[in-house]
Amino acid sequence: MLKLIKLEWKKNNIRKYICNALILAAVLCLFLYALAFLGIANDPETGIPDAVPGHNTISASVEMLTSMAFLVMTGVMLSSFIVSAYKNKTMNLMFSYPIKRQKILISQMLAVWIFNFAALTLTKLLIYGCILFTSRFKVSSFPLDYDMSNPGFYIQLLAKSFVIVTMGFIALFIGMAYQSSKTVIICSFLLIFVTQANIGDLTMRENAVFPAILTMLSLLLAFLSIRRAETRDLV
Repeated sequence: MLKLIKLEWKKNNIRKYICNALILAAVLCLFLYALAFLGIANDPETGIPDAVPGHNTISASVEMLTSMAFLVMTGVMLSSFIVSAYKNKTMNLMFSYPIKRQKILISQMLAVWIFNFAALTLTKLLIYGCILFTSRFKVSSFPLDYDMSNPGFYIQLLAKSFVIVTMGFIALFIGMAYQSSKTVIICSFLLIFVTQANIGDLTMRENAVFPAILTMLSLLLAFLSIRRAETRDLV
């Protein structure tokens, strides 16, 4: 399986996605640094941060922006690795190998999942570390509500990254059903609105049950995406 995953990374030019992830991490880090220490979210008249409900701490902004960015990136990569392979008929060649179709699809999904899980986790650590280090010399506009010396911080960070990247399988399932790469990306944006947006004081972001339900749904749809791979006709 590991060889197949490496083959997928090589075939899809993973260096391009590494560069994109590095640029994305740098942009997010700079923006959140400016949010915390340069006062870009402060009200010009009062000098007080003007944040939407539920985003009055720095970790809320970090989680929201990184989740949005890498959920979309996961959707883009799933679209490129899998859906586009069906549409461009390159999947025909892969399915001609003496390897089960299901194993090939699993390797493609894992190639995307592993990359984005690692990229999202490292990006969060970079941002949290940068803000924490700078807070020793400057006062943050938003309270720093996390403790990087606490093991629970890393457990929570890994769990949230797991949930966000796994949700990409929902978009993949819908995109494969409609045989459309664009559908995968559009569904990724819709998932962002569902999981991160506020409707007044109502939000699913802080609901502990909602991410668990979404994760189980994502894993179920991932299973359904590969279940009929041996008998389903190619696009």
